[in-house]
Amino acid sequence: MTPQHIPALEVLPASESSGPQLDRRDFLKLLGGGVLVCLVPSAAMPQESGRTFGGHELPKEISAWLHIAADSRVTVFTGKVEVGQNIRTSLAQSVAEELRVAFDSITMVMGDTDLVPWDAGTFGSRTTPTMTPILRAMAAAARELLVEMAARRWNVAAATLTAADGKIVHAQGARSLTYGELTRGEKLVKIVTAQEALTPAREWKIAGTPVPKVGARDFVTGRHKFPSDIVRPGMLYGAILRPEGFNALLESLDSAAAEKLPGVQVIREGNFVGVVAPDDYTAHHALAAIDARWKVPPQPSNQGLFDYLKSHPESGENDAPLHVAGSVAQAMDTAPIKMEEQYTVQYIAHAPLEPRAAVAEWQNGKLTVWTGTQRPFGVRDQLMEEFHLASHQVRVIQPDMGSGYGGKHTGDPALEAAHLAKVAGKPVKLVWTRQEEFTWAYFRPAGLMEIRAAADHNGKLIAWEHHNYNSGPSALTTPYTVPNQLVQYHPSQSPLRQGSYRALAATANNFAREAHMDRLAHAAGIDPLEFRLKNLDETRLRAVLQAAADKFGWGHVPSTPERGFGIACGTDKGGYVATCAAVEIGDGGKQVRIRRVVQAWESGAIVNPDGLRNQLAGSMIQAIGGALFEQIRFANGRILNPHFAEYRVPRFSDMPEIEIVLVNRKDLPSAGAGEIGIIGLAPAVANALFAATGMRLSHMPMTPHGYLPSPPS
Repeated sequence: MTPQHIPALEVLPASESSGPQLDRRDFLKLLGGGVLVCLVPSAAMPQESGRTFGGHELPKEISAWLHIAADSRVTVFTGKVEVGQNIRTSLAQSVAEELRVAFDSITMVMGDTDLVPWDAGTFGSRTTPTMTPILRAMAAAARELLVEMAARRWNVAAATLTAADGKIVHAQGARSLTYGELTRGEKLVKIVTAQEALTPAREWKIAGTPVPKVGARDFVTGRHKFPSDIVRPGMLYGAILRPEGFNALLESLDSAAAEKLPGVQVIREGNFVGVVAPDDYTAHHALAAIDARWKVPPQPSNQGLFDYLKSHPESGENDAPLHVAGSVAQAMDTAPIKMEEQYTVQYIAHAPLEPRAAVAEWQNGKLTVWTGTQRPFGVRDQLMEEFHLASHQVRVIQPDMGSGYGGKHTGDPALEAAHLAKVAGKPVKLVWTRQEEFTWAYFRPAGLMEIRAAADHNGKLIAWEHHNYNSGPSALTTPYTVPNQLVQYHPSQSPLRQGSYRALAATANNFAREAHMDRLAHAAGIDPLEFRLKNLDETRLRAVLQAAADKFGWGHVPSTPERGFGIACGTDKGGYVATCAAVEIGDGGKQVRIRRVVQAWESGAIVNPDGLRNQLAGSMIQAIGGALFEQIRFANGRILNPHFAEYRVPRFSDMPEIEIVLVNRKDLPSAGAGEIGIIGLAPAVANALFAATGMRLSHMPMTPHGYLPSPPS
């Protein structure tokens, strides 16, 4: 048995069941008597938003992170959500470790705004470094409370008792009480300050081990209910009329033909037009019957995009340098080795396996929405604002969803489904089509990076200037030791809707930096690994760089025109990564195949090594798309490749041999690993292509048409 999979969706009407809506008080009654642990957060426990817990919709004391029932089962409450990164497992491991209970006694309740404490959202590789310590503190506090309870019952010193296997044991096993026997019938509360002594990673027995994914069988057998699978009694199906292009105005609408279809209702609120119908097919058939005329203004396209981004700054945004040291201009004037280059990345789509989906239901003045989102409380806030509701009138439930990659921060389908359901007077389900997903979701920002840098005759960096236009400031500052620096982010007016994407701009900035480091290394006549180590004082980054190189066999075999080898490294959000890549050049120098990738990773103490390996392997596979062929093509407010038939993502035939080296630092706090594993592949591949062909590719994707560009004449 494993920790129960979204129990709130089993005891609450989240799928095909139709029981009463339970609030938090009813839910705790359902759990039975037990220990309720409350947290008074310390000032050192910020959320991702930068606010302390008390700063956002929370009472001074945050209660019920953890509940121990009379049957000894443990229920854990968190606003974090499961989107495929396996935190349901790793969080349960951490609680089981501190509470000294079996892993399969843990039930995780996640992402239900009526049941869990407020949370900014699941993004930024923040679950492990921010939520895990909180839940560990709660579990440790509960364990100590149970020891105190047993000591009072037996009238013995607490120091003579131990907690193990869900029991309090006295005198080396002479007598014991299960947690359930201690808590049965009692409602006890302990206030803690998150200063509990936590178990060192070197002593972990459950955390730190490759516990299998919670609910894995349900996922692979199809039993799991994703947001797009949710069904409610009397539910209708919705579809939204989309404009012919971005920023379009609706000039005329004739819905008579659609309204003649059986069971169809057309709903219009200004430019918002949708239909509801008894089934999904009829809803989209009705949508196609609507005659709408739109006015689409002229807009930019891919052509000239990067000049546009540089020449259209975002007004009112901070454009101050992120870091300045010494004088780059003076150092560049006298440097013997100088390199200046522009690097670009295109807009790309998140392309999640499950498109955006929501089911909305109005009942007795309360709106409940089941949706796939990384920010349940953020979506709740959007719904509150849109419909002028108080927080207790809106509930958002997130069933474990089919990936997000940073693309499901906003509540677009939730808002649309709620509008349709409000007018229709029945629950409405809305699932975006793949074309909608590729067109109306936001994209990873395109970006222009300009770097100029210099080194001395010995290969030591003396100047580094890095400007990023539009894509973002993540990982913009260099980890290398350089006495003269100017690093600056320039926000731009994006012609497309843009937002978070796995690793944010760290992918773009690391691509530019590591490709530029390779240029400098070759200009100095120094091996690229040696050049990096010569300029790198950061010991953790040096460690993964050396680990990847050792595993790869760096330098043992020289590159040839048919096969090239490249290396890159980077850091952000507490993670350190180094990547080595081997590429194969075929078809007369046109075809590119990534044959082997070795990636070393360090993010402190590892909670679940198998989960971490899966995250890193997934990162590298996803990175292949952005590195080689993924890009959104657009013109005049229209997406030109809104289907998988035209939008190339990695296929099985693209997969290289992947080897992962985990550097487990049990002496350091655990950091997140969901994002930064993606940033090393593109520059390693670009550097490998140069080693084989002598061609420098400074744009992502590097082979958008499936082959290398012709070398300049």
